[in-house]
Amino acid sequence: MPPATPDLISPRSPRVSAARRLAKRNFRGKERLFLAEGPQAVREAAAHRDTLVELFATVEAAERYADIIGEARDAGARIHLASEQVIEDISTTVTPQGLVGICRFLDTPFAEILAARPQLVAVLAHVRDPGNAGTVLRCADAAGAEAVVLTDASVDLYNPKAVRASVGSLFHLPVAVGVPVEQAVAGLKDAGVRILAADGAGEHDLDQELDKGTMGGPTAWVFGNEAWGLPEETRALADAVVRVPIHGKAESLNLATAAAVCLYASARAQRASGGCRSVTES
Repeated sequence: MPPATPDLISPRSPRVSAARRLAKRNFRGKERLFLAEGPQAVREAAAHRDTLVELFATVEAAERYADIIGEARDAGARIHLASEQVIEDISTTVTPQGLVGICRFLDTPFAEILAARPQLVAVLAHVRDPGNAGTVLRCADAAGAEAVVLTDASVDLYNPKAVRASVGSLFHLPVAVGVPVEQAVAGLKDAGVRILAADGAGEHDLDQELDKGTMGGPTAWVFGNEAWGLPEETRALADAVVRVPIHGKAESLNLATAAAVCLYASARAQRASGGCRSVTES
């Protein structure tokens, strides 16, 4: 059982100061550590081998989430009971939930992703908004993708907003970071993966591609910037540029919604009779 009073009560504590600095990208890169906030993220981090290093918790949160505290302790993390002021000081959210973990970087080398012969991959080519990046990662996880690739032109994977938006999916599937888009596309093509660029002005219609039966093979979707989409040089790298059809009066779909539609379309096609997963899994 945790003690009745916190052992970290001052925001000026060296441990607290070190944790607070991880809100900044340069410190995260230097230490190769990032923040995971809230019970869901901390639970996932504790379950991911050798990832959770430290856990800060208020006394109330330690009592409410005693199971998570136990999992964190079993994972070898150092547990610090902290005052609410300390948690607020470390946290990057407006309303902290009383748990803040410090985790080791867990990105996967791109070569390892290629060696695993993935069937479905999301490539974030020019995604700058951390909330969108985390949400696309979550969509990829839900659709059963085997990997996500963030190019060197995309946002930091470990931005606190991206971590929160992934809702734990960051800990579920391999993610490569800092890969130039040309290298990502070339490597995936060499691995036998078809490259589809998602763009509202694409010449190919997603519904038509599904009807033609062209979506059942190994596929990587390339997603672009939230505001201006994909640059022409990136579109030119793809095997096809595909648009999600708008059947109603909406002007467009936001990035995360379009990514979910595209990834689930591929997932369904791959699981249909004759798709690459049915062949692989038979």
